[in-house]
Amino acid sequence: MADLVFNKAKQYIGDGTIDLDDDDIKIMLLADTYTPDATDSVKADIVAHELAGANGYNTGGYSLQNITWADVAGVTTLDADDPVWTSASFTCRYAVVYSDTPSSPADPLLCLLDLGENKTGQGGNFYINFHANGIMRAT
Repeated sequence: MADLVFNKAKQYIGDGTIDLDDDDIKIMLLADTYTPDATDSVKADIVAHELAGANGYNTGGYSLQNITWADVAGVTTLDADDPVWTSASFTCRYAVVYSDTPSSPADPLLCLLDLGENKTGQGGNFYINFHANGIMRAT
């Protein structure tokens, strides 16, 4: 589950800036040079730490597939298929989920996943395994 939900994410979801049903929701990977900050609100705030040019990683990240929302006993959960990067030869520390659709503000951030330490792809598949409780939850 998300280790950090960016402060503006709730506003962006509430006011329709982010439409989790129709937007292209992506996950991008960041190096350990990033210091998580809940006040960051758009991709431009963090893009300097993205793994741009890394072998097996496309700038801008991976579009999440099969996004679902579920409401069980008053707890709403966002989930998707676990992303995978093939032929991955890179090292990352964080993964950030954002919407690639809005133009104003461009690329608003949703949440950050802290991988706990640097993780390195060895030329094979690199997975982010989402928590069993989903990517993000709201009660």
